[in-house]
Amino acid sequence: MPAAPASASASAPNLGFLSGTARGGSAAGLARALIQHNALATDLVTSIQTRADQAKVRFLDELIASGAMSPLQIAQFAAEKFGHPLVDLYKVNVNSLPLDAIDRKLVTEARAVPLAKQGNRLSIAISDPTDFATLDRIKFATGCQLDPVVVEHDKLQKLIAQVGQTSTQQLADLVGAVPDTPQEEMNATALLEMTAEVEDAPAVRVLQKVLLDAIQAGASDLHFEPYERFYRIRFRIDGQLREVAQPPLSIREKLASRIKVISKLDISEKRLPQDGRMKLSIPGNRTIDFRVSTLPTQFGEKLVLRILDPSTVRLGVDALGYEPEQKAALLEAISRPYGMVLVTGPTGSGKTVSLYTCLNLLNRPGVNLSTAEDPVEIHLPGINQVSVNDKAGLTFASALRAFLRQDPDVIMVGEIRDSETAEIAVKAAQTGHLVLSTLHTNDAPASLTRLVHMGVPAFHVASSVLVITAQRLARRLCECKEPWPVAASALRAAGFEDSALDESWHPFRPVGCELCNGSGYRGRVGIHQVMPVSDAMQRVILKGGNDLEIAEQAARDGVRTLRQAGLRKVQEGITGIEEVLAVTNQ
Repeated sequence: MPAAPASASASAPNLGFLSGTARGGSAAGLARALIQHNALATDLVTSIQTRADQAKVRFLDELIASGAMSPLQIAQFAAEKFGHPLVDLYKVNVNSLPLDAIDRKLVTEARAVPLAKQGNRLSIAISDPTDFATLDRIKFATGCQLDPVVVEHDKLQKLIAQVGQTSTQQLADLVGAVPDTPQEEMNATALLEMTAEVEDAPAVRVLQKVLLDAIQAGASDLHFEPYERFYRIRFRIDGQLREVAQPPLSIREKLASRIKVISKLDISEKRLPQDGRMKLSIPGNRTIDFRVSTLPTQFGEKLVLRILDPSTVRLGVDALGYEPEQKAALLEAISRPYGMVLVTGPTGSGKTVSLYTCLNLLNRPGVNLSTAEDPVEIHLPGINQVSVNDKAGLTFASALRAFLRQDPDVIMVGEIRDSETAEIAVKAAQTGHLVLSTLHTNDAPASLTRLVHMGVPAFHVASSVLVITAQRLARRLCECKEPWPVAASALRAAGFEDSALDESWHPFRPVGCELCNGSGYRGRVGIHQVMPVSDAMQRVILKGGNDLEIAEQAARDGVRTLRQAGLRKVQEGITGIEEVLAVTNQ
């Protein structure tokens, strides 16, 4: 707080603005309070108000620009003197805000954001609680009783830019910017290289903005979802879906057609699902691929775009989150001349990135690598990649048979789905080829019994599988994390052993800051269970051991479960306990 307060007196300069006649209406209350509580000198307040009037800006803006008080000092002063709670917007979850309670245009104009709504009461974030004209305007527009909450002005402006003009309103402006282009005139290339006429089309502008926003936000998927009364766009960021905009409902058909044209899909087919690909060139000589999926719904076609960024597979094995001993086991397995390496986990757990990383390590001039994928997600120079096409008869099994006639050294099968593919893959691993593939099982021990249940003889499974990696993705704590005192009993319940409760470490919890947009998390980290198939485990398999017996042998071999691997990440301060509990079983 500035150190030179001065008292108001009868001989003070002209304070007519304190009567409420000044621009903005709120200056009177805030300025009067600053003087009455000796927060600022009267002459200084008068000078700031004069400059605000001349510049036709609000008193609060000029007060901050003058440097007399910081946004935090103003917020602390207003909260204390006017009896309102003070909230740090960086700790607010943007996705939980009731943004539909106030028109987005009013959010921008009034510089106020709804924080919570319960019944007929609306908590509203505002940097100047004496701006009664604005509060009355919001009250009239919403029909709600307002509970003002004081926030820092700079953080409020950033939040408004994030949830207001940068999403729905901007898309609405783009839609209404110029007359639309008839669909028959639309012409697109694989890299969104449009003609000048098409570039002016609202659908193209909206699509280009949304795609660039998604890439900048680090999203993995984009969802375009039509409903009866609104159209919603959501991004999946760090594994969580977040609504980013609700463009005008009128754009849904044009946007769907634009995406389908670029992806070389049939724009006249709206009754059946379709799959395709598209590309986008962005600054820095980068090209991003998108895998496109359409789905007919009751109110139009839903489209989901998966972002396939080639840079993610060039990060190296160290970026995947393996512990040192896990990394050593995996690298040892893929250095073998033959055998099978399996990666297992649910959809979206990073299996493809792990396999591509291994392929990059094996991709040398003297090695013949071939992959069968559904579809090819990221193009890897030097590797022969095949997209399976069940309708044309090009299945995983038929691709594998063709690979074996092509003198391969390393084969990657996108997924072992059926007994035929499993049998051919296992035989390939036994006849001098290194085979990489994925399975959909809950953990590593279950993968071995899954192969047996698919019809592969137990002795083939025992002799061909080298190592199995089960994995999950957990959100990584942002740098704003803070220590979290957790009772020892709670840590034991989470799965920590007594030997780990030695007070040499403490868990962290998310806080929220500008870098992570208030979520407390930024990026994701892999949690892995790497299980080499030891001689002892081979004997368990040959005896017909079940999942439990294989898991018990893995524990004797020193293999950590997914939960134990996740708790190791908690000890290292990489992720939080809640994240590990959410993505792993005990």
